[in-house]
This record gives sequence, structure tokens and C-alpha cells, in this order.
Amino acid sequence: MAGKVKTSRRDRIKKGIRKRISGSQERPRLSVFRSNKGIYAQIINDNDGKTLVAASSLEKDFSASGTKIDQSKEVGKKVAEKAVAAGIKEVVFDRNGYLYHGRIKSLAEGAREGGLIF
Repeated sequence: MAGKVKTSRRDRIKKGIRKRISGSQERPRLSVFRSNKGIYAQIINDNDGKTLVAASSLEKDFSASGTKIDQSKEVGKKVAEKAVAAGIKEVVFDRNGYLYHGRIKSLAEGAREGGLIF
């Protein structure tokens, strides 16, 4: 029962966030998903409904080890590197209903270090 309460709370927060933000061609949305094993980041253009760039801690070429927070920072840097290569500099950050601390915060800091502006 506790897991259902937690996810329904996150879904409620997520809906509120998505009412206010959406990704456009000029400023796509950087969406974050956190699982127990890994962390995923996508840059999405909501007007076209397409994922422009994606990175994950479970990719084959991902080599960072250490804590999950360290891995999150590396995923942030990797998604920023791919985005800059695709010509994307500014994004809207979508924390997807998660609290802004821990792995979500370190991914955002890594993306900022990688050159994304949000």
C-alpha cells in the first residue's frame, strides 16, 4: 500500500508540473526518470512528440562507477554533451514529480556543467 501512495503522490505532482511546462522547438524539455537501478534523461520536443536526445546510466558505453549520485552527474554531463552536439543549448527542466535533491539534483548540476542552460 505504501508504494501506491508514493507513486500516486508523484503522479499528482507530475501533472501539476506538466500543466506549467512543455518543450518547444526553441526550448525542449529535459525529462528525468529515476529507477532503483539507474537514471534516465531525455530531451523532448513536445510540439512534435519526439525525443531529440537521450542518455542513461544503463547504456553499454556508460563507464562511470561509484555511487548512484556520481552516476547521475555523469548522465547529466552525457545528455548535455549530446544536446550541445545536436545544437540544443537551452532546455526546460522537468523533474517528473521527484523532489529536487539527491540524484535528480546531481543530474541537473551535471547537465549545467555540460553546457545546458535552464
